[in-house]
Amino acid sequence: MRAPDGVCAVVLAAGLGTRLRPLTMLRPKALVPVGNVTLLDRTLARLAEVGLTGADRVAVNTHWLAGQIDEHVDGRARLSFEPEPLGTAGALGNLRGWIGGRAVLVLNADAYVAADAPDDLAALLAGWDGDRVRMHGVKAGLPDPFHGYNFAGASLLPAADVAALSDQPRELARTTWRPAEQAGRLDVVPLPGLYLDCGTPADYLAANLHAAGDRNLSGDGVRVTGQAHGSVLGDGSQVDGAVRDCVLWPGAYVAPHEELYRVIRVGRDLTVPAA
Repeated sequence: MRAPDGVCAVVLAAGLGTRLRPLTMLRPKALVPVGNVTLLDRTLARLAEVGLTGADRVAVNTHWLAGQIDEHVDGRARLSFEPEPLGTAGALGNLRGWIGGRAVLVLNADAYVAADAPDDLAALLAGWDGDRVRMHGVKAGLPDPFHGYNFAGASLLPAADVAALSDQPRELARTTWRPAEQAGRLDVVPLPGLYLDCGTPADYLAANLHAAGDRNLSGDGVRVTGQAHGSVLGDGSQVDGAVRDCVLWPGAYVAPHEELYRVIRVGRDLTVPAA
């Protein structure tokens, strides 16, 4: 399933990531690695599966640590810098000229969608009439759900709904999703498998451990002279101590006297617990 010509994609990557600090003081949330692949690259790969690639079909909004995202994207998508965060709806209004009257597939950059949910965006696009609002959903675990489902990181918006959005700070839940629900125009497409928004250290660790699958997932140049079990080991990381169910960012180091469990290690001495 390929996205119709009249559909473009916007990846929302401008958030401050406050709940994930101090990790997001070093990188924007879209560039934190899950299974040694940044969340943004995972999102761009999902879009590529339905034929959405390149700066004419995919845009990424930025704000916090925008320069890092600019460098990382390196021409693979249109970049839309926001001096002040515009929210999920304002981000689309700010891109009105680039969108050019098209429908929009909008994705949260911080979404981790499990590998056992293949073709998830194709399912969102399949049989779409171009007039109804669609979203991915998972069974509600939060209050105020949509038809018994919580939003799961991706929504398909008709061109007319997108054209009505302004570039003022607003959220899609208020401008589009709730009005569509009240008018009987909202479809929720259940997302199979695991979905995590990686907004907290606990969810971020859970996404990494799911990607590792109870084994070590090692990047390039990893050195383990101690013990490592069920952990994600970033490029160039070194374990002289012991780690279990951990995430090591690229270049991280675990000293011989250290035994780490369910934490994120950055560098030599930044350790972020999952709790």
